[in-house]
Amino acid sequence: MQDLLLGLPWRGGLPDEGTLIALAQDDEDVRGVLLDLDGVVWMGDRPVPGASEAIDWLVREGIGHLFLTNTTSRPRQAVVAKLARLGIAVAADQVLTPADAAVTWLRRERITRPAVFVPDATAAEFDGLDPLPDGLEHGAGAVVIGDLGEGWSYSALNRALRLLMSDAAIPLVALGMTRYWRAEDGLRLDAGAFVRALEYAAGRTAVVVGKPDPTFYGAAVEALHLPAEDVVMIGDDIHTDVEGAQLAGLAGVLVRTGKFRASDLTDGVSPKAVLDSVADLPRRWAEL
Repeated sequence: MQDLLLGLPWRGGLPDEGTLIALAQDDEDVRGVLLDLDGVVWMGDRPVPGASEAIDWLVREGIGHLFLTNTTSRPRQAVVAKLARLGIAVAADQVLTPADAAVTWLRRERITRPAVFVPDATAAEFDGLDPLPDGLEHGAGAVVIGDLGEGWSYSALNRALRLLMSDAAIPLVALGMTRYWRAEDGLRLDAGAFVRALEYAAGRTAVVVGKPDPTFYGAAVEALHLPAEDVVMIGDDIHTDVEGAQLAGLAGVLVRTGKFRASDLTDGVSPKAVLDSVADLPRRWAEL
């Protein structure tokens, strides 16, 4: 299996891989599922009611599935651990994160010394690339923007801008373009808003390695051994999840949990289906 982000062998294999391939060949209705996490499987530290049971159903039915997240506030192993605490057991290679995709891209481009704007736990994912120490405003091989959360400040944004303006060859790397997400206390800005600000200020176009980039979706589809048209993406973001999936050749399914708002249904994007929550997946599967 090949990683579309790198053109190198995919790390690890999916459970029951041979079974999935056989089913895909014998039953033209078999599909794979990509699931967003925040707002679909959990909200903050609370599981979405029925999410665990829906994922158990996917396992019992032999339906291939992966978790495709733009979460950059925690590394992949922390995502796996959080799922386990919610009663959902998954292998590390069933979770695709933009931090992994960014490291892959940077290695392919032979870029080191990235200036990384993500929380410390996720920043550790870049240790093998000799990241630029905090505070320096020159010498970066790339500027990587994720969800820094409360760590964002005027000085942090200025540092990112100064690094970009110091050399026109320094790429701006976006760990996804999600505009906002729903936390326990309400909506919060996500990485996409800060990337757009830096693009405008620096006159630069970001390299996007998370959702909604088609390559990120392509890597997930490749991992499932299914054509894109046989895969559905389930998310709470009408643009990043649903429209992004559609542009990559997948079907997009919207859930009414997480950041969902009624206005999403009149925003110019038509989901394949709208579910009250991912818990409805087993009941509504025949409609997808």
